Amino acid sequence: MRYVSQLLQVRLPLKPRFSGLGDFIKVLPKKLLVFLNRIKYIGVTGEMSPIEKSKLGIFNSLNFFQFITGIVVPVMGLISAQKFPASGWIIVCLPALVSVFVLVLNYCHKHELALLTYFVLYPFFICFNYINGISLGVELSFILYGILSVFFIQDIGYMIFSISFSMISYFFLSVILKKYIYQLEQINFVAYLVNQGLAIVYIFYGLYLIKTENANYNTTLYQTNLEIQKQSNQLKQQAEELDQLNSLKNKLFSVISHDLKAPMYALRNLFDNIHSQDMPAEEIKELIPEVKKDLNYTVSLMENLLQWAKSQMKVHSVRPQLINITDLIDEVMHLLHLQAEAKRIYIGKKTSGPVYAWADHDMINLVLRNLVSNAIKFTPPGGNICIGASELSTFAEVYVQDSGKGMSAKEVKKVNSEEFYTTNGTAQEQGTGIGLMLCREFLVKNDGCLRIESEPGKGSTFSFTLPLAD
Repeated sequence: MRYVSQLLQVRLPLKPRFSGLGDFIKVLPKKLLVFLNRIKYIGVTGEMSPIEKSKLGIFNSLNFFQFITGIVVPVMGLISAQKFPASGWIIVCLPALVSVFVLVLNYCHKHELALLTYFVLYPFFICFNYINGISLGVELSFILYGILSVFFIQDIGYMIFSISFSMISYFFLSVILKKYIYQLEQINFVAYLVNQGLAIVYIFYGLYLIKTENANYNTTLYQTNLEIQKQSNQLKQQAEELDQLNSLKNKLFSVISHDLKAPMYALRNLFDNIHSQDMPAEEIKELIPEVKKDLNYTVSLMENLLQWAKSQMKVHSVRPQLINITDLIDEVMHLLHLQAEAKRIYIGKKTSGPVYAWADHDMINLVLRNLVSNAIKFTPPGGNICIGASELSTFAEVYVQDSGKGMSAKEVKKVNSEEFYTTNGTAQEQGTGIGLMLCREFLVKNDGCLRIESEPGKGSTFSFTLPLAD
């Protein structure tokens, strides 16, 4: 009895808590619900899966109600039986006591032993009742045990044994052994009907449990498959990103080892010649323009590489602010005017006034600088470039239009791809494609997008959009 009192955790107050019968009736449903909830969670541990907890809760509730009905119905039915022996009362109550023993085993976390006890001892003691000449009208319970064994028992051999034992017992007691000394049907027909009705209710309840369990299992399996598919897609995406990064790494090493090395060597050779050969000023002046061109390319490349590295390391966070695009165009024109003058290219500006946008100033400065630098690169000497900006209804638009050699549809597709693509300029200027890649990345981070329009021999127009300030 010590285990029973512990697992039910019933506390009897020393003083009555209710001022009247009305208060007691109001509080009773809540107390009963709490009590049944405690029964349901007997033996539940944190290591159990949700399905295991659900099954154990159902098993505990089933045993509790079978204990109640196994005591109340037979006692109420046989109380009017004449000359019913005292030992008969013990025999009648044995199946109900099995339910108490099962709850105690679950409380002690002996869950497998509790299942074994239920599916062996419960039908055994019912058979013991019938063999001793006491028919309680619970033959249908054997069908219930067969159904419940499918739901609760995982081991196939154990399940087959339980089903076979229940069906053989049902056939023997209902078909072969028909004469009993004490038959509840004759002693108390109402109690007999109640027992039969409860058996039918339990049977349909068992079928409902199996159906619900299958539905829950299918749902869980479907969700698990979705999660596995999601993880598979993530792994696939990460693998693709790793491949792209690996390709990018190889390209960057190629750029660093070749494109940065050549200008440095040229500059070193120039200074070596000046130092060792005492070159005259005229020869030095002849070499300086070429070296300067290489250095301009190197500076631009190093700046793009540093910006790209910062963006990949997530160091370059976006700091949006109100920027005047018209002033930004002036800054870029002033910065690149020497590069344009070297190719006799005219750069013009076309704006109707200040154009404001909400974006990161440094990022958009780099985007505009790269686009204008590319326009100079692919525009022949004597050509012209127009930089314009305007405010539309929901965004600001900036464009760089040149009169250069233009691009075919195939070349535009390559430029729009995520890979590096570059060609030499009209004066054989070299490039890496990093600048345009940075432009796309920075525009995306600022809620903008890049658009390219070009035809061979008719020049190109690079335009991008930015959100307006609120």
